[in-house]
Amino acid sequence: MPRQTLTSSAVAGVTMVTAGSMTANIASYLLAWAASAWLGPAGYGEFASLLAAQLVLAVPALALQTVVAREAVRGKGAHALRLLGYRCALIVAVAATLLTPLVSFALDTGMLATFSALVTAPVLVLLATEQGLLQGSARFGPLSVVLAGAGIAKVVPAVVVLAVGAGPGLALAASAVGTGLVALCARLFADSGITGESSTRIGVAAVLKASQVQLALIALSSMDLVIARIVLSNDDAGLYALGAVATKAAFWLPQAVGVVLYPRMANPAHSAQAIRSALAVLVGLGAVLVAGVAVAAPLVPLLVGDAYRPVQSLLWLFALHGACLAVLQGALLSAIAGERTYLAVIAWIGLAVEMTAMLTLASTIGQFIAVAVTVASSTALVASLFAVRSARRDAPAI
Repeated sequence: MPRQTLTSSAVAGVTMVTAGSMTANIASYLLAWAASAWLGPAGYGEFASLLAAQLVLAVPALALQTVVAREAVRGKGAHALRLLGYRCALIVAVAATLLTPLVSFALDTGMLATFSALVTAPVLVLLATEQGLLQGSARFGPLSVVLAGAGIAKVVPAVVVLAVGAGPGLALAASAVGTGLVALCARLFADSGITGESSTRIGVAAVLKASQVQLALIALSSMDLVIARIVLSNDDAGLYALGAVATKAAFWLPQAVGVVLYPRMANPAHSAQAIRSALAVLVGLGAVLVAGVAVAAPLVPLLVGDAYRPVQSLLWLFALHGACLAVLQGALLSAIAGERTYLAVIAWIGLAVEMTAMLTLASTIGQFIAVAVTVASSTALVASLFAVRSARRDAPAI
């Protein structure tokens, strides 16, 4: 197949997936805006910390999508892959139930709010199975629709509940219901076009290996919010959570690059080139996003109120944090694609350094984000160098 055809297909895939992801992200930002404006700094701090805890528990969903996509490319049938998804969802559901009291105590949040946040995680696992099937069959158009639908269905019910004056607990419960409905719809949507025939049983171990990679990444992108809730005052934790919206934007907006280039990363003959291309694009997009946030920062008080003015001057640092995490995500995604999951140790070391520094050295919003940026940038650089070198080493001899 001509190189130009491959390039055009990749560009089209990135465009479609970006459109779906953008829709979901815009919905999430609207939820963040609504929650910050209607709940106030203290209430939004609780809301954001629970979303961070939910994201950590939903790590198997992110890992499952990559495993399902990889195995679908290798010819595994949809039935076998869905059975794997059901087993993973059951495990996560049990974990969510057992962890609810502990998370509620650690974060000083209500039981209803905590359970509503965590119970969404197993539903996200089921949704990830369908997304992995679509990704593995390179059906990026339908995948973009599912991504957009999932974001809207998760956010709209929560915004409606907040609009009538309810608190974080009921808002998170409404979000869980919306996510469940879109997971059911995604199952019907993904059924057409799946051609895999192999019914070989796939072990949960494959997901666990990918999960520890994703867990390191998600922990690095979320643990600062959790620690801020513990160390900072309620108001400062809320301010930090608002600044972290810029982090999430710079982190998640470029994710389509990895989604589309993932199959090439899994091919030893093209892995090194695909990784280099992905990292270069992520660095470029990150620079643009950081500059954009710096320019738009003065608008923040106008959008969410003067209570958040203290974080305005730091927003570009939050965006830089997210951009560095996006580069790290690209490097670690290539590790899953090439089954080089040992590279996750770099991220785990970075997480240990970040947690130690935040718990012992940081006591202000500025110090927290400075630690986060320093750790994320250095970890991304080291992981990227190792990812490219490992791919070159594993490339077949010509």
